[in-house]
Parts: sequence; structure tokens; C-alpha cells
Amino acid sequence: MLLCIDVGNTQTTIGLICEDHKLCRQWRMATSKSDTADQIRATLHGFFTMLDLDIHQVVDSAIASVVPTLGQSWERLLRDITGHDPLMVDATRDCGIDVALPYPQQIGADRIANAVSARDAYGAPVIVVDFGTATNIDVVDRTGAFRGGVIMPGLMLSANALFSYASRIASVPMVKPAHALGDTTDGAVQSGLVIGAAAMAEGLVSRIVSELGEEKVKVVATGGLASVVSEATDLFDTIDPDLTIRGIYQIWKHREEKRGAQDS
Repeated sequence: MLLCIDVGNTQTTIGLICEDHKLCRQWRMATSKSDTADQIRATLHGFFTMLDLDIHQVVDSAIASVVPTLGQSWERLLRDITGHDPLMVDATRDCGIDVALPYPQQIGADRIANAVSARDAYGAPVIVVDFGTATNIDVVDRTGAFRGGVIMPGLMLSANALFSYASRIASVPMVKPAHALGDTTDGAVQSGLVIGAAAMAEGLVSRIVSELGEEKVKVVATGGLASVVSEATDLFDTIDPDLTIRGIYQIWKHREEKRGAQDS
């Protein structure tokens, strides 16, 4: 079995790839930057024990982390479990996709995983809109190369800033309102956040498609709030909650196949 770890700023997703090369289990935990390898180990053991799984059946692992200190903690833990170093996803190394950017070292590991996964699942060109702590738009052009994209404050980050700094605005449920024109404060806030996020995605994707010179590009939504935002737009061809984890696995698989070819 293989463990794929997506360490995000807010949540960490753990995917277990079984012998049939399919994602057979998935867990989520809050990302805490103060967690040690021992604390992570206790949580991970809890997940496995709950399902009567043996953690020592995990023979390899891959990590995409945007939190360096936690990435190191996961690296130490998985090295101890498997007996060797995990694959650390890094856009400066061979991930099976051409990174057509001047500074690949600036690209987050989750973004390169999204690009690989979307291209392999949906073809090229393809655009991913990832609604996480940040809302990322990642673009794969018709040649299959990763061309970059957009990074902006995520929906919950924007909401928390609004609720914290606007004295008379209280937290509201994160759902699509019935109308864009809000006739209550709650409705106006929900329109601004949810419909606003949808409109922002629509506008940016439209401009990107125009710059690519394409008539039509598949658009994939992923991330924790993708299902909420998708109710306010017909922009997305599909919602794929497992996109990043599958991308981490595909990068691992590419590296293993390449190593196998070199050894033969």
C-alpha cells in the first residue's frame, strides 16, 4: 500500500492507495503547524486502527506539502514507517509534466499535482480551480504543459476577514443564496462570498481561455468549497474532490516507472 499526503494550510488529506492502484481510503485532519512527528503518528495510527488496518503494510509514500515544517515532520514519520525516504513532490524535479514557467521553485506542490491529475484525467487543455485556503487556478495548455495560473484569497479566508473587521456583520452559513440581489444582510453577505467567488472564477477563467487562444477548455473544480461554489455557476465541467491526491500518486507512479526503466 502507498500513502499520499496533501499537507495544505488548513487541512491535511491522507489517501491510501491499495494494491489495485485505486484510492481505497481517505482521511482528513486539521493542519496544525505545531504538530510533531509523534503527534502525527498518533493520529495516523488512530485512522488505521479504526478500520482494522495495519500501518506497517504501507511500503511507500509521497508528500505534497505547502507547510515546510509539517512536510518535514511527515517525512520523518513516513521514513520510519516504510524504511526509506518518501517522494517529496517538487516542481523543480521531474513530475511527468513540462513546467513552462521561469521560476518552477515557486510553484506549490499541490498545484503541480493538480495539473498532472487534471491533464491525465481530462486531457489538455484543462483548467483547475481549487477552492482551498487560497483559491488557485492552474492551467495546462494544449501541449500538456503547466503554464501557471492565479492565486487569490480563498473563500473562507475572505469570509473570516470580513467577519473579523466588519463590526456589524456576523458569520453566516456558507451557502448559495436564492438571489444575487440580497434583501437581508445575511443574503447580501452570502451573495458577495459565494456568488462573488463564482463570478470571480468565471471572469478569470474567461480571460485565461482568451489568452490561451482556445475556444473551449475543460474546467475542473476541486477543494473543500468547490461543491458550494459550483451551485452558483455552470462554469465547471466536473467537480473532482480527489484530484490532488490522485495527482500525488500519479507523480509517484511516474517516478517509479522512470526508475524501473533506468534499472532495466
